[in-house]
Amino acid sequence: MMSMHARTGGASGRARARMNPIPWFRPLSAMLFVLLLASGCAKYPASTEPLGGTVAGKAISRTARSAVGTPYRPGGNSPRSGFDCSGLVCWAYAQNGVSLPRTTVEQKNIGRAVSKDRLQPGDVVVFNIRRGLHTGIYTGDGKFIHSPSRGKTVREESLNQKYWKDRFVVGRRHRQVE
Repeated sequence: MMSMHARTGGASGRARARMNPIPWFRPLSAMLFVLLLASGCAKYPASTEPLGGTVAGKAISRTARSAVGTPYRPGGNSPRSGFDCSGLVCWAYAQNGVSLPRTTVEQKNIGRAVSKDRLQPGDVVVFNIRRGLHTGIYTGDGKFIHSPSRGKTVREESLNQKYWKDRFVVGRRHRQVE
């Protein structure tokens, strides 16, 4: 017959340790869980991309960003030969499977109009400058990428700079980027 002491598992810690052969398992599993959780967070660094926009629009923005530093060239439409403003826009879209017209006048009319406060990455931004129309690609956070003029290179600038703010005409969103 079993004594009361044996049925309750005994009063000593040694008796409990013998009944639970892995006393370190619970704290170790908790520690492993925390480490796995932390390593999962560290695996994916915080994105520098804006939150809004579509996958296609963000891809177009990334493509345009890859051309930063490329020299301006009138009529240019590739990183190898250089870009003019509409050539950069046309190229960035084409690299992502979207066909756009080549000239600024035609690009001003693609897709649907978008106000400045509704722009999303990948939208075409249109400006009225001294030489006529000028286009670029909105990248998010109030910025856009464009190929400015002779002697300059493709760059990212703020729409809030007075020069661009005063000359903004419209944003255009292509149906394949919605």
